[in-house]
Amino acid sequence: MRKLSHDEIPRLSPTEMLSVERHPVVLILDNIRSVHNVGSILRSSDATLLRHVWVTGYTARPSHPGIRKTALGSEHTVPWGETDDALGLLAELKLKGYTIAALEITDDSRNVGDLTLSDFPLALVVGNEIMGVSDPLLSHCDLAIEIAQYGSKQSFNVSVAVGIAASSIVERYRTLTT
Repeated sequence: MRKLSHDEIPRLSPTEMLSVERHPVVLILDNIRSVHNVGSILRSSDATLLRHVWVTGYTARPSHPGIRKTALGSEHTVPWGETDDALGLLAELKLKGYTIAALEITDDSRNVGDLTLSDFPLALVVGNEIMGVSDPLLSHCDLAIEIAQYGSKQSFNVSVAVGIAASSIVERYRTLTT
């Protein structure tokens, strides 16, 4: 076994990223406190070829200089937008046919493996590191997705959770469409 060099790993160029068909999944990041978490989420969004990332509330914008450290250029390869009206954004996405899913532990959370093709396109709402998805946003979600955990902690770090969820959701979508 030999580790591949950066030049040997087949990856899309930043120019190719502008025109490639993306997976029908968008993220809504609401009130994420840490610029490092936002940067890491952008890297996961690039790696999983998500369609779009929306930042709301006081979430740092991808153009924030502190994001570069963890985003490693993905702030330029992931389509993103910002809004002060997260509830309006969810309503707009619903009108466009998106299923709105919270990444949250609820009394009715689902596993990613339970998603069906009719759940796509999917908008995944991700909340604050401490408080999670706010109640007003949660009340507008069609479902909640939970990541199985087996230890004593109640949650993953938000950027780790998004990486796991995005990868799992994209793999589920690709399985359903092949």
